Amino acid sequence: MATTIMLGIMIPTTTVFAQTGNISQQIFYSTNDKPYNLTYGQWTAKWWQWLLSIPKDSNPGGDNTGKYCNQGQSGPVWFLTGTYGGPNIRSCTVPAGKAILLPPINTECSYAEYPNLKTESELKTCAKTITDKVSLIEVTVDGVKLQNSEVSRVQSPIFPILFGPGNIYGLKSGNTQGVSDGYWVFLKPLPIGNHEIHSKGVSVDYTTTSTNNFISDVTYHLTVKG
Repeated sequence: MATTIMLGIMIPTTTVFAQTGNISQQIFYSTNDKPYNLTYGQWTAKWWQWLLSIPKDSNPGGDNTGKYCNQGQSGPVWFLTGTYGGPNIRSCTVPAGKAILLPPINTECSYAEYPNLKTESELKTCAKTITDKVSLIEVTVDGVKLQNSEVSRVQSPIFPILFGPGNIYGLKSGNTQGVSDGYWVFLKPLPIGNHEIHSKGVSVDYTTTSTNNFISDVTYHLTVKG
């Protein structure tokens, strides 16, 4: 279940990106940047810690309207999610001055989900193997489709996870460790006003006896308020 709750999944072929448009790199953080004194990978770990800390019944990943968009948000970066499968349209108000981190498609592997995994290296291989199956990513910001260089594949360092009661995986409450891997868009703070972000990730797994498809497709209508 954990791998399908990724918020995006994959096939071992060349990833296909939207190729039209060109958004200035000045509005993105690159993988070489350290936004707010943390690496890109550390921020993706924080994103997963945020998502997994929120109970399933109020988790933004399963939200089909945006009403849970502000759950657990704190600090200088505002986290947005894909879906647990299929399309959603969400409306969300974001405070001015907040950077935005959004994964078109991603996954994580933890010792709690995969008790047969025993080392950090095995966790990294698990997350990478799932992400290697991604076949399509499309991201549009305010009507402009992003290019390859504007969507980053990032693997996190190993990080602590606290699964609380009612978590999205239905796992027993407790502490564990995990590693994430996936594709991300890290936007610098957007101007005050209305914005639209569309994010889509597709995975197809041909290694199973029946083809296993996963699609995360979300449109955010954002209002940035001062």
